Amino acid sequence: MASDPTRIRRLPEKAVSDIETIYQILDEGFVCHVAYVERERPVVIPTLYARRDDTMILHGSTASGITRAVRRGSPISIAVTHVDGLVVARSGFNSSANYRSVVVHGHGRILQGQEHLDALDWTVETLIPGRLQELRRPTEHEIRQTATIEVPLLDVSAKVSAGPPDDDAGDLASDIWAGIVPMMLVAGPPVPAPDLREGINLPDYLDPYQR
Repeated sequence: MASDPTRIRRLPEKAVSDIETIYQILDEGFVCHVAYVERERPVVIPTLYARRDDTMILHGSTASGITRAVRRGSPISIAVTHVDGLVVARSGFNSSANYRSVVVHGHGRILQGQEHLDALDWTVETLIPGRLQELRRPTEHEIRQTATIEVPLLDVSAKVSAGPPDDDAGDLASDIWAGIVPMMLVAGPPVPAPDLREGINLPDYLDPYQR
């Protein structure tokens, strides 16, 4: 599914084309970095996202640079990365990181009307499953202030790096420690708002928080 602009040229052996693996990488995250060009200047902005079938839904302000770029018809690039560990080799050259990453190239479409409302609901429910049924519905003012952008997963590339250090044979006899430092994103216990009324218990879908 990778077109020529998204073909992996650096370390092509780490390329992944399996769509289910790509979906898993995207589904595990919720923050992406979106690149676009603003007045001949490259710009990269982090924003929330949610995958819906074979598209990504970007969430932001109607006045954001991403929304303005999409409205102009500008192409965009989206990157999602998970760092799974530091690979500590016996040399700096062979030290690296274990990671999973997806890069998407394409054009976005600003959603309107019911499509926009459905995308807002999808994003809320994807980020915190179970939350949507408790929330009040957004006001017209809030809907007008918020943008949802749909980006098809057509030009996609992915890379996965995993495993122990790949040291040179001559370094294996050294007394230098080598291995992996695992890294992961872990949700902590929910912290109630300081103005939360007494008697409001932590909802089941946050005890614990899982996606």
